[in-house]
Amino acid sequence: MSLLDRRSVLFAPLAVAACGFAPANAPGSAAAGLQGRVRVADPSDKRGFDLVERLEERLGRPDAAAYDLAFTITTEDVGVGITADNAITRYHLTGHIDWTLTSRATGQRVTGGRVQGFTAYSATGSTVAGLAAKEDAAFRLMRMLADQIVTRLMATAGDWA
Repeated sequence: MSLLDRRSVLFAPLAVAACGFAPANAPGSAAAGLQGRVRVADPSDKRGFDLVERLEERLGRPDAAAYDLAFTITTEDVGVGITADNAITRYHLTGHIDWTLTSRATGQRVTGGRVQGFTAYSATGSTVAGLAAKEDAAFRLMRMLADQIVTRLMATAGDWA
């Protein structure tokens, strides 16, 4: 490795810092202020429970909630692998969540949106194996969508928090 290449590697962090880059969860940042301040709506089913679990894992359980996060989950199983005798062997589980973050102080919506994604599972084993695969796919999907919500909250916190 030449000396020039070493210098560029050593000075890259300084260049990034000079352009105003800062970690989203840095102490004192707007996103760090969300930790323990968002109360997620109570789940009404297993998928909602998995979503709330992941959101609370990422945002913390609220001590003094300043915001309420409401959500609506929509999912659909779509058969994508079909055998010659019309048996479905693979499914895509698609889903989206419409969510809204409301300020408890003002009662006004501060941000919100829709996140969406998909995952897949196989239905070629026994009935029990197929049900377990479907449940695992739903769990993965809810974690993925929860992470998308947290990412959007953290990325936009400076605009509304």
